[in-house]
Amino acid sequence: MNIKVNYFKSCVLAVLFLVITINTWSNDTLEVSSPGGKIIVKVWSGKQLNYKILYQNKTILEPSSIDLLLDNNRSLSANNAIRSSSVKKVNEQIVSPVPEKRKIIPDVYTLLTIVFRQPYKVEFRVYDDGVAYRILTMYKDSVYVKNEVAEFSFPGKPSVYLPKVQKRDDADIFHTSYEEEYPLRRMDSLTTGMLGYSPVVVVPESYPLVGITESDLEDYPGMFLGDTGSSRLKGVFAGYPLELKSTGGTYPELNVTKRAPYIARTRGTRSFPWRVLLIAAEDKELPGNDIVYRLGAPSRIGDASWVVPGNLTDEWTIDINLFNVPFRAGLNTASYKYYIDFARRFRFDRIMMDAGWSDNNDLFKVNPDINMDTLVAYAKKRDVKISMWTLSMTLDRQLEKALDQFNEWGVNFIMTDFIDRDDQKAVNFFHRIAKACAEHKIMIMYHGAFPPKGFNRTYPNAVAREGLMGSEYDRWSNRVTPGHDVILAFTRMLAGGFDYEPGMLNNATIKGTRPVEGVVTSAGTRCHQLSMFVVYDSPMQIFGGNPSEGMREPEFMELLASIPTTWDETIIKEAKIGKYIVTARKKGNDWYIGGMSDWTERDLTIKFDFLDDGNYKATICKDGVNADRYAADYVIQKEVQIKKDAEVKIHLAPGGGFIIKLLKQ
Repeated sequence: MNIKVNYFKSCVLAVLFLVITINTWSNDTLEVSSPGGKIIVKVWSGKQLNYKILYQNKTILEPSSIDLLLDNNRSLSANNAIRSSSVKKVNEQIVSPVPEKRKIIPDVYTLLTIVFRQPYKVEFRVYDDGVAYRILTMYKDSVYVKNEVAEFSFPGKPSVYLPKVQKRDDADIFHTSYEEEYPLRRMDSLTTGMLGYSPVVVVPESYPLVGITESDLEDYPGMFLGDTGSSRLKGVFAGYPLELKSTGGTYPELNVTKRAPYIARTRGTRSFPWRVLLIAAEDKELPGNDIVYRLGAPSRIGDASWVVPGNLTDEWTIDINLFNVPFRAGLNTASYKYYIDFARRFRFDRIMMDAGWSDNNDLFKVNPDINMDTLVAYAKKRDVKISMWTLSMTLDRQLEKALDQFNEWGVNFIMTDFIDRDDQKAVNFFHRIAKACAEHKIMIMYHGAFPPKGFNRTYPNAVAREGLMGSEYDRWSNRVTPGHDVILAFTRMLAGGFDYEPGMLNNATIKGTRPVEGVVTSAGTRCHQLSMFVVYDSPMQIFGGNPSEGMREPEFMELLASIPTTWDETIIKEAKIGKYIVTARKKGNDWYIGGMSDWTERDLTIKFDFLDDGNYKATICKDGVNADRYAADYVIQKEVQIKKDAEVKIHLAPGGGFIIKLLKQ
């Protein structure tokens, strides 16, 4: 009898405890949904602040922790509690001065603001296409940030497209050029100590896909993502650089030789970067997502009407290996005059003078084989702009004098290279250079750099960024493949446009792909390369092929050079991550459609239901009938009449592609 009574009491106590626990959890849990109601975020405070995400009532992110650990044992979680919260509906528009995807960007979300007893706030923005949160502090004095807890826990056994950082022999693991493949890996198979950089894309056992990255990165290190041996990723941050040393060599850069036991020293009252999760019910929803841009800090350069990106040439990938010319090709005045003539012939806006036009360590020591006065005068006469490459260390040291010199030459676009870090000091370099360039009305591109992550909204003159493995790798490796090219649109492009430098005119099948010195050959067809000018976000689009080859195919080059680089609207028509993508872009009344594929041969049917009523005249460039054997084979069809109810069948060779140019009649 006593056993039964005790058992009954135990059951009652267990039930009461469960009820109390559920009520406590539900009473303390804040809930906010996206404007359309598909996404729900639940937030509660325990040992740390936790949140979870549901999509159509299915958990897609399991409880994940948020914390900010400061000096003097201060943190978001220490002896803290929620004091108040508020929910606000926001429906605004952003007008982009340099529209990578679209000119008018709807900014529609639900804002949850949580105020804590200690001087902290946390904001959640819940969109219909993603979720973002950030921490805000309100300390009077500066603070040392020892670490940040940013966890992303997923149900089941998901996989992830994650670019692994390859540790260099001469530096710690936080030095990288952000130029790796995006293989699909089981998340619980990631080895201890492995780091990847964002964006990454998580592929769960069932949809939706989830992209992870950050936005509005300033005075703070970037977020790497590390393994936990489970279905969870965690943010990892580079320690603050205490000592730096130049690597020396042809392209010297600063390596960190000693790091602090903290990741940042910064203002006590500030907002920290957004942690961003892009949510896509279908693969095709990822490449057109611009949530990272929406979360970037508003422009700081005032009137941006002088920021006019476009297309240009660059000679780096082909090493100025010109032919059928009456002069010795190389880093000299005659070769650059040839590039200017080529740009004029096909209506490119400018040329790039890449590494070698000056001493890498002194921008005022111009290569003696180059006469800048002659080139500046010749370019002006031909109505072509000149752009310049710089080494980041050198530009930083000679900044104001160099920018004055560029202004004198009429140079309004420069590149700076070999940064290869995103710790706090490196991040501040990006802001300092962009600000100085804006003051001189100069546009800037960063190479050897992490993705933009909203920076291009804050500084619209920062019109391009590398941070990917692109055409230059064809010089020395077989690592760039058509499958890699397709994956970039779903992964790297989530954090902003990039500089791939497409347009290689030597093209190869899967069996014929190999690096050949002096004759750079790209994997996939000629039209695969052409499609990149439409598929990839890139306001400053660079043609990286050989002008001497281009001169022999004027019809093709005229089509390539006529493709805009900024867009009024973008629609992803069809897509499968790593397989293929079809993108439609609008400019004025005209449309451009580009598609690319991996090594799989496939047939696509292009529908034009997005068009306005009326007639369009189409130019179609697609893989030729022999492109599976001779990858440079293509065909151009002109004067094709298209209406919105039309359908066009396109055959893509292995590694193939196409573009359709539609001019409104």
